[in-house]
Amino acid sequence: MIKDLAKKDPSELTFRDKLLINVYDMASVLATAVVTIMLIFTFVFRVVGVEGTSMVPTLQHMDYLIVSAFDNEPSYGQVVIITQPNYFEKPIVKRIIATENQVVDINFLTGEVSVDGVVLDEPYINNPTINNEGVQFPVTVPEDHVFVMGDNRQGSTDSRSEKIGFIHEDYILGVAKLKPFSVDEYTGAMRFNPISEWKVIDY
Repeated sequence: MIKDLAKKDPSELTFRDKLLINVYDMASVLATAVVTIMLIFTFVFRVVGVEGTSMVPTLQHMDYLIVSAFDNEPSYGQVVIITQPNYFEKPIVKRIIATENQVVDINFLTGEVSVDGVVLDEPYINNPTINNEGVQFPVTVPEDHVFVMGDNRQGSTDSRSEKIGFIHEDYILGVAKLKPFSVDEYTGAMRFNPISEWKVIDY
């Protein structure tokens, strides 16, 4: 029907014909936009919710993150979403502390974390790294793996524990870039964060 209307001379179109054409054009534009957005959020960005408090103070429970899949080279400091099978049987969010072939050591008395013999400056942590989760240090990160920890060191199960262990790079879903909004777990109300607080890594 629309094709037939399009063949008509504009002067022959009735008000109803013009309305149908405009509605069809708007629907086409909307459908294209929806498909484009779906493709972007499938292959470029994802929106991921945070569960738990292992990344406090950087991330809070029920923060929502925009995650990029384009950071192909894992590096220190990235906050990543991990899908590797683990004890908790769900994806986790942690910070990369070391990458392949680097040596990680932790002094559980002082709470200091060292990579390749250099003590890390960690302004992002909530508390010192004094919890020994069972892994014996120092450890060398295997090829194609990373060593991760939560910023809430006394409330995080991470690569210090065999329940999580080293993370294979293939199981890094993406790097958290922004935290634009949160959801109240009791009311379900959405709260948009100030733009100044959107950056996940800001130090």
